[in-house]
Amino acid sequence: MTENSDNSETVLPDPWRACVLTLYPQMFPGPLGESLSGRALGEGVWALDAINIREFATDKHASVDDTPAGGGPGMVMRPDVVGAAIDAGRARYPALPIIYLSPRGKPLTQARVRELSAGPGALLLCGRFEGVDQRVLDARGAEEVSIGDYVLSGGELPAMVLIDACVRLLPGVVGERASLADESFEAGLLEYPQYTRPRVWEGREIPEVLMSGDHKRIAQWRREQALALTRARRPDLLADEEA
Repeated sequence: MTENSDNSETVLPDPWRACVLTLYPQMFPGPLGESLSGRALGEGVWALDAINIREFATDKHASVDDTPAGGGPGMVMRPDVVGAAIDAGRARYPALPIIYLSPRGKPLTQARVRELSAGPGALLLCGRFEGVDQRVLDARGAEEVSIGDYVLSGGELPAMVLIDACVRLLPGVVGERASLADESFEAGLLEYPQYTRPRVWEGREIPEVLMSGDHKRIAQWRREQALALTRARRPDLLADEEA
């Protein structure tokens, strides 16, 4: 909170907040403490709270998992332990949506990232082993989110991906706000190719149109390139546009 010269008080906005529930809190902030996200963290644009799930275990061995009901390999994170951890996070930050990072979740999209970055933040549950008991996900209303069709050792890296994607959209984090509008997925297309100096490198030249100074031609070329790349690499993104 700061005071103006007329002695009236100005309340500073609350930072966007990431509350991470994890068995490995020491992994945070990790890469989030560097570059744009690290600077924004230091400036208080966003805040990070890593809660150790193991602190909510109730036995002398601090057990957080048990064998799968019905048999099968691996271990499953216990609902009583995870539920207590979620409740602790909710008690601190009641407004945050609960997101469970899982390969079976809905794919994380730029549209969902924009929604989350416009809100107060997110409470992110990082699973390990074979996952989390379904009952606690249902009971706490967790949204399952996936960052891709592959499996990682845990939810910590996906949580970092989601946080980074949200933080860079916060006001003041990226210097040129206009640059965000031309990125992949913002307009439903992949981004067009980018070039910079030198004009000729290893015999390869920057496309002539980009050096023309004709902004209308440049915009048209970029649109055509974006469409061509999207059609070749992600035709699913064109389904709505070409329907």
